Amino acid sequence: WYQRRVREAVVSTQSTGSSGINAEYGDTMLRLLSLFLLGIALGHSYHIDDWLTKFSAEEGNENKAAEGKIWVVLVAGSNGWYNYRHQSDVCHIYQLLVRNHAIPRTNIVTMMYNDIAYNRDNPTPGTIINALHASDVYEGVMIDYMGEDVNPKVFLDVLAGKYVSKGSRKVVKSTEDDIIFVNFVDHGGPGILAFPSGELHKADLDSTMNQMFEGARYKQMLMYIEACYSGSMFTKMSDKMGITAHTAANADESSYACVMDDDLNTYLGDCWSLNWMNNTETIAPGWNKETVGQQYQIVKKMTTQSHAMLYGDLTTIPNEPLSTFLGTPGEKRWKMEMGEPREMKSIQSQDVMVDWLRRKLAKENNEEAAEELRRQIKFHEDKERHVEKAINAIAEDVLGAVDAVSSLKQVPLVINHAECNKNVMTGFFSACHTRIQEHPYITKYLNTLAKLCNVYSEDHILASVARFCNAN
Repeated sequence: WYQRRVREAVVSTQSTGSSGINAEYGDTMLRLLSLFLLGIALGHSYHIDDWLTKFSAEEGNENKAAEGKIWVVLVAGSNGWYNYRHQSDVCHIYQLLVRNHAIPRTNIVTMMYNDIAYNRDNPTPGTIINALHASDVYEGVMIDYMGEDVNPKVFLDVLAGKYVSKGSRKVVKSTEDDIIFVNFVDHGGPGILAFPSGELHKADLDSTMNQMFEGARYKQMLMYIEACYSGSMFTKMSDKMGITAHTAANADESSYACVMDDDLNTYLGDCWSLNWMNNTETIAPGWNKETVGQQYQIVKKMTTQSHAMLYGDLTTIPNEPLSTFLGTPGEKRWKMEMGEPREMKSIQSQDVMVDWLRRKLAKENNEEAAEELRRQIKFHEDKERHVEKAINAIAEDVLGAVDAVSSLKQVPLVINHAECNKNVMTGFFSACHTRIQEHPYITKYLNTLAKLCNVYSEDHILASVARFCNAN
């Protein structure tokens, strides 16, 4: 009805004679404005993604996996210019999925803070370039949740198909016949994935995945996770749930940022993410000929800085073709502008922020601004030392001996008690006034706290946390 009334109003304007157009014009434009506002109201009532269903259908490929659909959740869980690479990675895969793999936009939920494209440090406002091609990947990306709406609760509600009152309100409306692909890119810690505000804990992710499994909310789920210590989120995941997680790092190590752009003074991508996207582009359009397991083996060899890992279902999903999760070729291939080959210089993701500050200092000519940068660098260097000192003191207090702390650090991390890990980490962040997003370097020392939960009660550990955080 709305579309018909707009057409009628337009026809009315077009059919008005030259002598009467001025008299009719104002009334017609008022009608158009009223109808436009009504359209917005209707869009909010029935969700903008319902209207977009028609738009996506016009793109061609509905991309159903077997009898069901493919649903995609893309998350860049950080903000700030020094984290440029996370939003670049997510925009890059969005373009691949929509333009090359013909996944309908209505089936993709995108979460990113959206502070990079128009950041004051961006010399080309409205663009985000990717590391593989130096090509803009921001244009056309439909962001469903941005700013403070990019948080753990919204992510879990989106994944589980629960009602969300924020953003576009788009969620994964999957059934037992559907495929889900999740790509998360950000900082991480032991049993933690970071968001701009708050942390997603393994205990909460486990709970949501269990509910989805028991509620038959998917047929198969593939998760690609780019984060430090990302393996720690899945080391205990059942192989019976129809979920496979491919991670950039194991449970005990950092992931790495790659490709420094000197003009932008930031890293453009993450090493593991660039490797799997590069492989996906290289084999195009043969996504039905390479399996999930084959891509894992290829990317594992390509990723030399950290250890790419595979968890969960290691028998069925790894033998599925990539097209099961990433879609099949669309009618029109996306041709990106090819830039000059870039050096794959890498750095631990934990150290990127302080490295960025030092690079800014080296280029700063204003003494007042330079002094402020020196102050910030010293603050973070002091903060890292204080956190390391506090965690060592906590561990020594809990274990009762310095030698025991050294021995504990040599034990590989497996999170056996996810709730304890969640409560201890939350208590530590609060008592020591620190967060992964603001102080990513602290993740170098958090494994020690996580391992304590495998031996001691959380009350015992939290008592030490309160005592020694206050002392430091």
